[in-house]
Amino acid sequence: MRQLFCLLALLPGLVQTAAAQVPQASAPASDTVNTSTASAVSGYLTQKFGVAKEKAAQISQAVTGAAEKYSLPPAVLLAIISIESRFREKAHGANGATGLMQVVPSAHRNLLHNKDLTDPEVNVDIGSSILYGYQQAAGGDLNAAMKNYGGSKSYAEKIRVRAVEFSHVIDTASAPAASDAPASPSIAASAASAFAAAAAAVAASTPAITPASASGTSAPAALQDAASASTR
Repeated sequence: MRQLFCLLALLPGLVQTAAAQVPQASAPASDTVNTSTASAVSGYLTQKFGVAKEKAAQISQAVTGAAEKYSLPPAVLLAIISIESRFREKAHGANGATGLMQVVPSAHRNLLHNKDLTDPEVNVDIGSSILYGYQQAAGGDLNAAMKNYGGSKSYAEKIRVRAVEFSHVIDTASAPAASDAPASPSIAASAASAFAAAAAAVAASTPAITPASASGTSAPAALQDAASASTR
């Protein structure tokens, strides 16, 4: 019995030791998925659209960041960029439309504040905020937002078709990343295992207690343990 009480006194130390043995995750699962997605998109932009590797990485990071910030599908943002500028950050269009998502400065001065629309991160952020504003104005209807962004139902349909292409790339990249992280063992389970092992050792080294000498005292049973806009 003395050994058993000593074992119980050492239990907190066993729990601490078990906790120290639990592998610490190097980054949240969402960060791992975002990094994997950005990398896959970057490679696809280089292969499919001929974007330089450094620029492709910058664009993919801007897209994944804006998608998370405004709760928008990254495939939709990539589809819009492919239609509007074909991933050329200095593209210019009608009415002064500029950059990757062809933002019209005169229509969105309140969002610009002298920002450089040829900067991928700035352009994608502002373009995404405009799309998000349309979505909010439409009661959360993304299809209506895409229609307003391009001005027609056919434009929205074009986005949907292109988005399927990008979704395949994103889904392929994110699925392994989300499932590859090993599950961490339970601290309680590790402590219980250590306790059981120690208890077994005590039992092996303690003489058997006869019914006549048993005190009737039993060991504890368990441990308790995302701006509205009018035109792009």
